[in-house]
Formats: sequence, structure tokens, C-alpha cells
Amino acid sequence: MQWRALVLGLVLLRLGLHGVLWLVFGLGPSMGFYQRFPLSFGFQRLRGLDGSASPASGPAGRSGGPSGPSWMQPPVPGAAAGRRRAPRRPGPGVCGPAHWGYVLGGRGRGPDEYEKRYSGAFPPKLRAQMRDLARGMFVFGYDNYMAHAFPEDELNPIHCRGRGPDRGDPSNLNINDVLGNYSLTLVDALDTLAIMGNSSEFQKAVKLVIDTVSFDKDSTVQVFEATIRVLGSLLSAHRIITDSKQPFGDMTIKDYDNELLHMAHDLAVRLLPAFENTKTGIPYPRVNLKTGVPPDSNNETCTAGAGSLLVEFGILSRLLGDSTFEWVARRAVKALWNLRSNDTGLLGNVVNIQTGRWVGKQSGLGAGLDSFYEYLLKSYILFGEKEDLEMFNAAYQSIQNYLRRGREACNEGEGDPPLYVNVNMFSGQLMNTWIDSLQAFFPGLQVLIGDVEDAICLHAFYYAIWKRYGALPERFNWQLQAPDVLFYPLRPELVESTYLLYQATKNPFYLHVGMDILQSLEKYTKVKCGYATLHHVIDKSKEDRMESFFLSETCKYLYLLFDEENPVHKSGTRYMFTTEGHIVSVDEHLRESPWKEFFSEEGGQDQVGKSEHRPKPHELRVINSSSNCNRVPDERRYSLPLKSIYMRQIDQMVGLI
Repeated sequence: MQWRALVLGLVLLRLGLHGVLWLVFGLGPSMGFYQRFPLSFGFQRLRGLDGSASPASGPAGRSGGPSGPSWMQPPVPGAAAGRRRAPRRPGPGVCGPAHWGYVLGGRGRGPDEYEKRYSGAFPPKLRAQMRDLARGMFVFGYDNYMAHAFPEDELNPIHCRGRGPDRGDPSNLNINDVLGNYSLTLVDALDTLAIMGNSSEFQKAVKLVIDTVSFDKDSTVQVFEATIRVLGSLLSAHRIITDSKQPFGDMTIKDYDNELLHMAHDLAVRLLPAFENTKTGIPYPRVNLKTGVPPDSNNETCTAGAGSLLVEFGILSRLLGDSTFEWVARRAVKALWNLRSNDTGLLGNVVNIQTGRWVGKQSGLGAGLDSFYEYLLKSYILFGEKEDLEMFNAAYQSIQNYLRRGREACNEGEGDPPLYVNVNMFSGQLMNTWIDSLQAFFPGLQVLIGDVEDAICLHAFYYAIWKRYGALPERFNWQLQAPDVLFYPLRPELVESTYLLYQATKNPFYLHVGMDILQSLEKYTKVKCGYATLHHVIDKSKEDRMESFFLSETCKYLYLLFDEENPVHKSGTRYMFTTEGHIVSVDEHLRESPWKEFFSEEGGQDQVGKSEHRPKPHELRVINSSSNCNRVPDERRYSLPLKSIYMRQIDQMVGLI
């Protein structure tokens, strides 16, 4: 009996040691992003930013190479230039080296597990239920804002009261950059009401905005936030009202005299001082709506904030026939573009507007840079200016060359699945090992340019994080596989990419993703009077704030994901969404630019004051959004069904099977 006790003790000791190694080196359960054997994770994470192995790291990997994830490794010289060639693909039903059963250690799942679980597995009744749940989510948040917060800017959903600018603490930029004392949530939600077909509430809301909202306020706001949330929404709602086809139902307003367009003009004029007295043409980050740029204004601004104004300012200029707004926005974009690195073609994330020196040298796809890339492409789609497309293509190539790490193909080949990292703009060297939640917009942008396969793989990474926490932490450390910044403010970026990928592929997997997100939001963020920011994605504690983009973007994209018959999809009009999710029809009128010479290099700064004749209110033209533009990328190229092999890759990464 003693020998049996001894053997049992040794077995228990061995199990205990395995448990200690798991806890010390594994750092929690793996999401399966880069393990190739069931117990290979843990040791791979112990590597420095220079890619060198620490003394405690595990044995070398294949062929004597490093065992760490390839995301840590710099791009192979000479490989980047050919990265975008079409990769070889195995035939349908044939798995390459990333076969999910092999990677997950062979769990007895058959090759048709994905088909059983997802193919055709989202019946119309369930889709209708999810659509109604998304609409109910919006209605619950909107109605509570109107009941407890209007006319203030935001709703505090836990205590059921309104929130405006923090007058007692002007340095509270998290609040004051966004809230301008102009009923922000109501303004931001206008086109969501229209898209959901609620004509009576849309008409009521528009009249409230016209009657009660004023920009003659002693509020210092961020130019970027005021532009995308307020200016963009006013322009979107104006075009919905004046659309002769009225695809969303009767959204016309009796005796409407272009008031929303005039309000947009008034706001834009109040933002113009940000573009004055700057040596580079890059605008100041903030203005006071009454007095202009504050005397103590910061000379540093982020690239996205200064370079993502062209869509809204350009639409306004072309509706008014006044070049001023587009000119200053385009000048800022060109100024930033000319400051990019000569070696890498990358831009940094923070710049001094007077000296043009980069204060923040990090180049990535998240905060500080995200919408700059987005608006290079979307400006081209709307306005047809060739230089916008040329800048975007060059930027995208630099992103692929220096930010994209991992194997070339999403589903096959050696190395880890693709990931976009943060690097030094001048050297392309890795700067840190985290990504932020704003980067989840990028798969949606890739859909717009037809890089669907890469979008599928990148989207899977963010969804895998959501699956782990039921939310997307503000920052996630991919080396430690743990959040760096733990809050989730109801952001829409993952939902947006999910919606666009479903439109591109029609694969029911993305309906399952949307349902998962909807149910997580209902479970973890719903409170007495709305939906609250998650303060901590692990313990699910909350903050008393519901930002306006929850109604203008998150709910909108969730609703559209499940509403297949929505006029956005069926009307025959081509639509585009701004970075705040405001819908804009793409038509020929927005490509008419009688002032092109003003944008030339020879035009000089003194041209900013010139403009075409500005029409009087009764002369403003009604835009027919039904006129499609044949220079928009062909949507048919995105409609092919997605091969199940790529979905198995997502299953592999998400760990659903």
C-alpha cells in the first residue's frame, strides 16, 4: 500500500507543478491565436520588444527559429513589397497548415462542424427578433434621454439625469471636448430615427433641434468631435429631408426652409478660427463657439483630429457652393500628408501645428490616426478627387509594409494570423504590444476597398477578445493576452466591421457575432434608464455615462445588420457612412466642384477667403440622392459567398469549437 501512496503522491506533485507552470507562464487561458499545439502557449509571451528571447523562454520553434509570435518580429526585408499579391488558396473543404482540428489538438470535431453550426443557421424569425431587439435597445436609450436628460448633451443612465459641459473644471477634456451644451445626443441620433423608419419621431426631433438648439454658446469644444457628431448629423438629416425619393418613408418637414443646413453652416463658421494663425495649416484642436481659439490653446493635435474633417466640410461646401470649408479641411490633410516619413511613408499620431514637428511618433490604426485613413478613402468615394485615392493607396501600402505582422495569407502558411501593430513612424520598429478598440474599425474599411479576406482575419481577432470578456476593452495587450485599459464606453467599431463584413459576404457567421454583441450589451450594460459604460470589462462594474455614439452608431449598425429589407440595402441608392455613422447618399452633385483651382498648390493661403456665390436660402438646391455615381468601387465584387475555409479560421481563433 505504501508504494501506491508514493505513486499517487508523485502523480499529484506532477499535476501540481503543471498547474504552477500554467499559472506562472500561461497568464490565463489562451484564446488560440497562435498556439499550434494544445499546450504551447505561455512560453511564447516572454520576449522583449526587440524580439530577443528572455532567459526563461521556451525552446526554439520550427527549424531553429524563435518560438514567440511572429507579430513580435519586424517585417522580412523585401517581403513587404510583394505582400499584397494574391496568395495561393487550397480548394474548398481543404485545410492548409492552420487546420483548426490540428491547431486545437484534435478534439474530435469533424470537418463539417462549421457547416453544422453556421451554414444557413440563422432563420428569418431569429433575425427579426434580433432586429427588434436592436430597435428596442435604441428606443430604450433614446426615450430615457428625452425623458431625463434633454436638453442637456448626454444621459447619465444610472442616476437618470442629464449631463452637460463640466463648467467647474475646464481641464476635464474627456467631457468638455464632446459636450457643447447643444443637446448632443438628440442631434447625433437624427438619422438613426430615419433609418429605423420612425418618421413621426424624426420629424418631432428635427423640429426640436431647429427650435431649441443654438451654437451661440460659451463652450470650448474639440473641432473634430463637433464636426463628426453635430455637423455631420445636421447634414445627413438635411439630405434625408430633402431627398425627393424619400426611401425611409415620409421624412419631409412641413415648411422646411433648409434650417438644418443653415445650422450646419453656422457651426462650421464658428469652427473656422481653428484654421487661422497656424503656420502649417493644421488646425488648433479646440475652439470656443463664441470667442474662437482660447488664448491658452494647445499647439499639439492628433492626426485623426486634424485630418478627418474633409467629408463633413466638403459636403457643406458643395451644398452651399462655398469653397471655404473644403479648402481649409483639404489644406490640413495635405499638410499632414507632407509631414509623413520619407523612409516609411508613415505618419505619427501627435503633431505640433506651428512647427510641424512630430510630438507623438507612434504609427498605428487606432486612436490618433484611425479616421485619417478612413477619410482619405471616403473623401474619394464622395467627391471623386483622384489625389484622395492616391494618398489612401500610398498610406495603405505603408500600413501593409510596416504595421501588418503575421503570415501573408489569412488561412494558410507558416506564422501567426495577421495583426496590425503600433510602430515608430520613422523606423517601423515595434513600439508596444497593445492594440486599442478603435482599431476594430479597420476590417470595415478593408471591406470598402475589397480586401475582404484580410478583413475577415482581423475581425476574428477583435471578436475573439469580445468573446472572452463580453465587451472590447479600450486597450488589449496581445503579448500578455490581457487588457491594459479595462473600460468599454459602448463603442461601435466592432459592430460596424461586423455589419460591413456581413454585407460583403452574406455569411451567417456575422449574424451570430451581432447576436452575441447584442446579448452582451443587454446583459452587462443595461441599467435603469439606458445603457452604461463598462468601467471594468472583467468585473463588469459600470460608469454613469451613455455617450451619444451609442445611439448614432452602435444601435444603428446592429439594427441594419439584421434588417435585410432596409432601404439602405434595397432602395438602389448607394450610401456611405461617416466616421460617426451618419448616412450620406453618394451622388453626382457632390462630385461637382467649381473651385478646383483653389485646391492647387499654387493657390496659396490667401485663397481661403475666396468662394463661389453663396445661394440665398430659397436658392439652395434639393439634392436627388437617387443619382448613382459610377466611379464608386463596384459593390458586386463583394457579393460572392465566403468560403467556409476562412470561417474555420475564425472558429480556430475565436475558439468556438
